[in-house]
Amino acid sequence: MAHVPPVADERESLIAYVDQQRDAFFSVSYGLTEEQIRLAPTAGTLSIGGLIKHVTTCERGWTERMAAAPHAPTPPDTSVAEQARAWGDDFKVTADDSLESLLAALAVQGEITRRVLREADLGAPVPVPRDAPWFPHDVDAWSVRWVAMHLVEELARHAGHADIVRESIDGATMYELVAAREGQPETPWLKPWRPAARADA
Repeated sequence: MAHVPPVADERESLIAYVDQQRDAFFSVSYGLTEEQIRLAPTAGTLSIGGLIKHVTTCERGWTERMAAAPHAPTPPDTSVAEQARAWGDDFKVTADDSLESLLAALAVQGEITRRVLREADLGAPVPVPRDAPWFPHDVDAWSVRWVAMHLVEELARHAGHADIVRESIDGATMYELVAAREGQPETPWLKPWRPAARADA
């Protein structure tokens, strides 16, 4: 999805822009092998599979907060110390993960997020979490609309990470991948991505 379609109001805009940024992960992973989604080809440790897994977890957490507003969501069964030790695990692609399973989980979360944003009171207060050092201590609550915009920010930041990782793997860029995924014809401006020919083919 290269561009968000026309929107009629604020709620439709929030849903559409969250959808667009989520959809980037379906394009950026297009055509990758199971081995390639595990590669971390940059100076950091990020992989395409790990980014998909992380944004699914991230979107789930923020959507649960919007759904629970004006109350806090049910706290996790683990302690804050246990949560701190597990921080970052959702970036790790395990042997049980596959590109298909990771994208399926992200798609399911997308359906949940859309439903919550269709039904939520956008002005309802969302209590600020107190269980991590990066949350502000001088704010008691955000609105659902603030959280939805923050979710766009989170997805967009990691979509940018994924663009860099993908280009480092095989040189593919987003518009080429979108064109290939959508079956667009080649033009003088844009050639849809195609897998590189194998040397032994």
